[in-house]
Amino acid sequence: MEDDIPSVDDLFPDDDFLPSKPSTESIPEPDVENDDIESLMAVEQALPEPEILPADAEFMGEKGGVVTGRGRMEAAFGTGDGDETATAQVAQVSSEVQTGTIFHQVYRPWRGELNSRWVRNWAILRYHIYGLFSKGHKPWPVMTKLVLFGVLITSIGDLLMLTVGAATGVEAIERLAGISRGNLYGHVLSFWFRNACTYPIVTALIIGGMISEDRRNGTSALYFSRPINRRDYAAMKFLSVAIILSVVVLFTLSAYYLGAILVGGEGWSYVMDTGLLFLGAFAAGTLLVFTYTSIGLALSSVSSGKFFPAVAFIGLILGTKMVAFLIW
Repeated sequence: MEDDIPSVDDLFPDDDFLPSKPSTESIPEPDVENDDIESLMAVEQALPEPEILPADAEFMGEKGGVVTGRGRMEAAFGTGDGDETATAQVAQVSSEVQTGTIFHQVYRPWRGELNSRWVRNWAILRYHIYGLFSKGHKPWPVMTKLVLFGVLITSIGDLLMLTVGAATGVEAIERLAGISRGNLYGHVLSFWFRNACTYPIVTALIIGGMISEDRRNGTSALYFSRPINRRDYAAMKFLSVAIILSVVVLFTLSAYYLGAILVGGEGWSYVMDTGLLFLGAFAAGTLLVFTYTSIGLALSSVSSGKFFPAVAFIGLILGTKMVAFLIW
């Protein structure tokens, strides 16, 4: 027995729904006489025409309208009241809108004499260096100044110990803190404590916002709008960081060496014996300052904040030392 497939017609009774058949009969056209056409035209002429304002005549393109020189702008979407309506909003007439004044600006170039190139570079260098101990220059944070002062005191700790040993007459202190190859090179190249904490921290605090702050605040455009080229800008930034690090590394090394000679009352023969050691340590310190400054400014130039250059520099120094320790 085959199942009968229900159709759509089975869902409705026959009385309610009858399928419509296409009609082949033509629809007769209405017989409209001439009198009816004339009456329809009379009714259309009797209808009142919409009133068009003079301000809308120019926009609507009506003939005979008064041209006032005012334009009207149709806005499909607005930003104020009336956004809930589905019709287009019409802007206000220009005479009813309060507009601002555009002042006439004329650029007047500088016709005077400019200072020399090194005077302009000195302004950049002075801005960073003088800010550590005077106002009116770069506003260094107080924490940076305190850390820098603490590192200076720590770096001349050997000289203080040597002075105490010479004052008390304890030879053990003099031998421990006296001038030797290990003390001179250790003042610059020792990993613990100087190259692990003091020197990297000072460098990170200094280079944190050296170039990144100019990129973030837009002051780089002010520098380059003046007669300062990019080479002088980078050189003065490099020299500013290098001078501060040289005070921490090289100045304390020189103070330790000269102080040890004065405290011990040594003569020229002692200077001739230990002079080469001091020059070697000074050259190593110069290379250290150059390396730290280059890495720090490179990290600061690719960032717009202080945190990333500082953390990246410390991580790079300690990370490479850890890799070297594992390999060695």
